[in-house]
Amino acid sequence: MKPIYLDYNATTPIAPEVLEAMKPYLEDHFGNPSSSHWYGVRAQEAVERARGQVADLLNCGPEEIIFTSGGTESNNFAIKGAVLANRHKGNHIIISSVEHPAVTEVCRYLEANGFPLSYIPVDEMGVIHMTALEKTIMPETTLISVMHANNEVGTIQPIRQISELGGKHGIIVHTDAAQSVGKTKTDVTELGVDLLSIAGHKIYAPKGVGALYVREGIVLEKIMHGAGHEHNMRAGTENVASIVGLGKACEIAKRDLGKNCAHMKKMRDRLFDGLKEAISDIRLNGHPEKRIPNTLSVGFTKIDASRLLSELEEIAASGGSACHTGAATISDVLVAMQVPRQYAMGTLRLSTGRMTTEEEIDRAIGIISGTVKRERNRFSM
Repeated sequence: MKPIYLDYNATTPIAPEVLEAMKPYLEDHFGNPSSSHWYGVRAQEAVERARGQVADLLNCGPEEIIFTSGGTESNNFAIKGAVLANRHKGNHIIISSVEHPAVTEVCRYLEANGFPLSYIPVDEMGVIHMTALEKTIMPETTLISVMHANNEVGTIQPIRQISELGGKHGIIVHTDAAQSVGKTKTDVTELGVDLLSIAGHKIYAPKGVGALYVREGIVLEKIMHGAGHEHNMRAGTENVASIVGLGKACEIAKRDLGKNCAHMKKMRDRLFDGLKEAISDIRLNGHPEKRIPNTLSVGFTKIDASRLLSELEEIAASGGSACHTGAATISDVLVAMQVPRQYAMGTLRLSTGRMTTEEEIDRAIGIISGTVKRERNRFSM
């Protein structure tokens, strides 16, 4: 029997509807979208149809969508493109202390090349301190980048407030929405952001495709050079089949948002309730309400998460700590949230999806609780 999959925040399977939409562009419609003949025109039409589907989900114009190779490239393009295009205005960057490496590593690279970087702290639930953000802004600040929803604990940030603050000071605001698209509303008009990143493999589309929303009027410096693809903003022949898949996934995400969110939340809450009932000394990490509906980060005392995961052969999940050179370390997100060490070291991230069933959840409760109890008994020996 396959392990129970509770790691949807890491990646999602390709939805059957998405796969069906992609198949013609892996077989018959193989043309280059830049070609002027029949094969190229069919491919170009598919790319533009997908652009419209992504734009429809985000409530923006199709011309504001740029296709990329995934969330990491979208973040790189947004951050590097924005600060490099605005060097004449300033060079200061602000991010939160709980960003994904696809943001933090980009900013550290820029910091090493003359762009001062400031980190804004979060509270114990993972929510950014708005007062600290406002105090950190300076005349040289050109970019604020704060993720919409955290990949580890699911906490949703007050992006609308951040956008309003950025707008007041003439600062570009970017949000990494890889984890929030398809799990909560991501209307760029309501969020007020200038730039928003999407990763296809988080919303039941293929790996290796993503998109960047670029609000009309925002100028980015190109980081991919070559021919004039994607409105002359991102060179490289488009990955037509995967773009078609991303477009279909976005169409489904909008169509079924309410149903999918309700199901994922029901499965997540059933899992947490069962674990609470079965295991003592369990801690919820993240905001209890303001979080995406599928994410459950739980910490257990007297447990090493890496060892626990190795014992959970029947469960596919992630830990809140990583093992480097044999030494277990707590994730930067849990450190920033000041999660007590005894819980942080034993933290699991469990994320549900559209395909998760009640039967899987009930089995997972029994497997996880039994393994935790065994590990605790071993710890106390």
